[in-house]
Amino acid sequence: MRFRLSEEQDELVATVRALLTKRADSAAVRAAIETPDGYDTDLWRLMCDQVGVAALAVPEQYDGFGATFFETAIVLEELGRSLAPSPLVATTIATQALLAGGTEDARADLLPRIAAGEPASLVLGDGLVLDADRARILLQVDGNDLVLLDEPRVERVETMDQTIRLARVAGGGTVVGDGRAAQARAELVGAACAAALAVGLCRRALEMTVAYTKGREQFGRPIGSFQALKHRMADMLARTEIARSVTWQAAYALASDATEATADQVHAATAYALDAAADLAAECVQLHGGIAITWEHDAHMVFKRAHALRNLAGTPSQHRLALIL
Repeated sequence: MRFRLSEEQDELVATVRALLTKRADSAAVRAAIETPDGYDTDLWRLMCDQVGVAALAVPEQYDGFGATFFETAIVLEELGRSLAPSPLVATTIATQALLAGGTEDARADLLPRIAAGEPASLVLGDGLVLDADRARILLQVDGNDLVLLDEPRVERVETMDQTIRLARVAGGGTVVGDGRAAQARAELVGAACAAALAVGLCRRALEMTVAYTKGREQFGRPIGSFQALKHRMADMLARTEIARSVTWQAAYALASDATEATADQVHAATAYALDAAADLAAECVQLHGGIAITWEHDAHMVFKRAHALRNLAGTPSQHRLALIL
């Protein structure tokens, strides 16, 4: 199936890209990760107030925009391209968990707050939790229950990719829904979010590499004109486009009436997109040469993000295994 964005979706992408281009360049991203929150809170507020990124998939009855997860996924692709740290992934997972498993009272109470821009996160099991230290709404799947944590104990854990924040969480709270339904939805959405970020990262790696090879000269000509390098960059483009196609298909399936095949689409797309991101990040480093391993260049940030994504919502091997079980 071939997807084409609607006029409204194209406008959404263009608006987000323009905002990130203006407010999330390399210097801004590096500055943001050094702040106590680990992200640009002013940029987050602008994205929520002007674009409504946190409200996209929230139904209108809960003060949201009434769009779908697909619109959120294409925004995440732009965030992946910019490398900007943001609580949108964790907030999206928590939102979808509430929609799938939350009680009506919990939805009415929490979803308007999320739509207004309050960061949220979801604890699944005993592992590390994305953005738990900066979430104002922290949910947990505890057995068969979905729980709203009350004054949780949060311990931040250092990460290789400084644009991604992880923490350990402990505590109890109030039951606000069905944990099984929330977890089933959250696991698929989390994987699709990682895939969307990976597609954006592929684009960033490709764009950086093409721009560098056009300007870097050897033997009196740009190295990008050498046939061998053209072939490698053509392969990078092909991998990026395939990753985008399968990820859009999975996101659309999640946004529509989910079927048994939806999970397979998500697993397949995530496995491919994560592998593609890792491969393109490696190509980006190699084709930049020695400059890529310096702190001042962004290639190392691309490389770190690619490998962090492989562990954010399941590894490619785990997703491929899920296809045959």
